[in-house]
Amino acid sequence: MKNQNQFKFFIVDDDVFCANLYDQHLKNAEYNDITYFSNGNDCINNLNLNPDIIFLDHNMDDISGFEVLKKIKRYNPNIYVVMISGQENIKTAVDALKYGAFDYIIKDSNACYKLTQTINNIIKVREQLKKANPNLIQRLLTLI
Repeated sequence: MKNQNQFKFFIVDDDVFCANLYDQHLKNAEYNDITYFSNGNDCINNLNLNPDIIFLDHNMDDISGFEVLKKIKRYNPNIYVVMISGQENIKTAVDALKYGAFDYIIKDSNACYKLTQTINNIIKVREQLKKANPNLIQRLLTLI
């Protein structure tokens, strides 16, 4: 069954194992438009590909996840960014949300389940935005 809510995903993580795990999980959920970047700068340089959802590692070598998040939001505030981290730190989670992340997920045994939950929450938010202002959505679609 084809997924009714197709999204373009970016996975940005310097941990290849985690990135492959997320990629396979998304493919199992029948999402196919997935692009992987091993560092934040490559993600930033490819924002013109217009991703809908970015799963962004917090702790990367080249540039911090927060810096990438800020640049993504400056480029397009409507991209849903989900910060993923091995750090179970309240301040880090609060800062991620403060800088515009949609959600903050801890890298643990439930991470893939939480990815699915977050995608479902994004779907709900998008549906509510359409209901709240359908004319705005129609006007935006005519510009594309």
